[in-house]
Amino acid sequence: MRYAPLLALAAILPLSACAVVPNAGPIVDSPHEIAQQGTLVPLLQPVQVGSVVATPMRVTEDSRCPMNARCVWAGRAVVETRIDGPGWRQTQPLTLGEPHTVRGVTITLVSVQPEKQTDKQITSAEYRFAFEGG
Repeated sequence: MRYAPLLALAAILPLSACAVVPNAGPIVDSPHEIAQQGTLVPLLQPVQVGSVVATPMRVTEDSRCPMNARCVWAGRAVVETRIDGPGWRQTQPLTLGEPHTVRGVTITLVSVQPEKQTDKQITSAEYRFAFEGG
């Protein structure tokens, strides 16, 4: 009988490790640190955007009008972006300047740099992105 309190404690301890933490932030598996909101980030660099973390994965379209040209259509930039929230992850194509809502969170790709030029191709390593919302 003198071991009864120890047995009760031994039974309770494993259960305490299973506690759910309310309002836990997004879990991001990236070799990079999460940049602060408003920071221009390169591909594969996670950035805090309000309550979520956005990671630009790849540019799927960049038909923006070059800054040194006259265009009838302004074009657009689309970036496949991984969005990590508390307990969830989704990858969505985000179009420059268009708000996108996922799981009740609105996020907008607000900047794609550098500007396009008629005489120069942009490499993946040169791109930088900024997001708002969250």
